[in-house]
Amino acid sequence: YTTSMSSKSRDNEETLEGLKEELNKKIKEQKVVVDELSNLKKNRRVYVQQRNSNIFFLADRSQTLGSCKSKLTVVKGKHKSVNCTKLGGWQTDGWLLDRVTFQMLHSTW
Repeated sequence: YTTSMSSKSRDNEETLEGLKEELNKKIKEQKVVVDELSNLKKNRRVYVQQRNSNIFFLADRSQTLGSCKSKLTVVKGKHKSVNCTKLGGWQTDGWLLDRVTFQMLHSTW
């Protein structure tokens, strides 16, 4: 039983480390997007890709920038919550992180 619990604890830690790496990657990506949009000349066009397709639509630069900044804030918040995780369990900053939540977080990007 102790070996089983120890194995579960290692699995949880590995899963959390994987989630942290994924969130770090998303934060870096969003920072690049925000920086690129911020430094774009006013007369340049911005296109947004339709989710799950190869179709792009003309978009408003300032709205797109605002949306990307919001997305960055959300990802940073998720990263902060995961960093507050206690190693003995999956309790994070007032909400319970379980495998279903992990899958939901992981699938939203």
